[in-house]
Amino acid sequence: MKTILYVFLAFLGTYPLSAQKRTAEIKTSVGTLKICLYDNVPNHVRTFIARANKGEYNGTLFTRVIKEFMIQGGAPDSRNAPPGARCGFGDRSTEILPEFLPQYFHKKGTLAAPRQNDDINSQKKSDMSQFFIVQGKIYRGGELDTLEKVANLQIRRKAMAEFYKPFKMEMEQLKTKDPKTYNKRVIEINNKVDSVIRSTPGHLLFTPKQREAYTTIGGCHHLDGHYTIFGEVTEGLDIIDKIASQATDVYDRPKKDIRIISVIVN
Repeated sequence: MKTILYVFLAFLGTYPLSAQKRTAEIKTSVGTLKICLYDNVPNHVRTFIARANKGEYNGTLFTRVIKEFMIQGGAPDSRNAPPGARCGFGDRSTEILPEFLPQYFHKKGTLAAPRQNDDINSQKKSDMSQFFIVQGKIYRGGELDTLEKVANLQIRRKAMAEFYKPFKMEMEQLKTKDPKTYNKRVIEINNKVDSVIRSTPGHLLFTPKQREAYTTIGGCHHLDGHYTIFGEVTEGLDIIDKIASQATDVYDRPKKDIRIISVIVN
């Protein structure tokens, strides 16, 4: 028995234990945000932790604040920025490749990395010199339905032209002569059209989890798939609202400085 136990323990020792999820506290001049960092977005989390441990975010400002959108801070050039000065330009030397994961979306409290526009950043690299946290807005279910319809309109039209238009006359006849067969064909056509929509890049179909989040706590659906998400706020959603409600100048910088006192990783 002792031999078996020894072998079993030795066997376990050859494999790493699963990584414990890291957490962080972002202490600001108006309150503290507690963050859960995602362990399956390793490069972003590793870079964020390294910068936090070096104090790179300490003393910086929230430089871009837009109500019902997001709050962005951490930029090095904001640390000693005089009142009213434009700042928050970031640092392209800190860029890393994106780590997009489909299960993460921009609900309220999402922690993500900003980046330069596609025209100068075709790889969608993240600027890790700063970060943003989503506030967003709460959507009605009907609004999400409309967003899907508008986004998928051209795809649906093309699919209908293939699967319905050639059989339109036949379908009209079935509608009155054989409603049961007509209904069956309608279901078949709709399934084919939906399949085309789902397989076409650029389509928009909200998952049940997205619908639940966007219609309860809110978020920014139009950011999904464009920015790397690497964590979320677990405590302090009210602090996000407090920061997002600040009066800002023409560059979206709060007129009254909101400072990041420290970022401590646990």
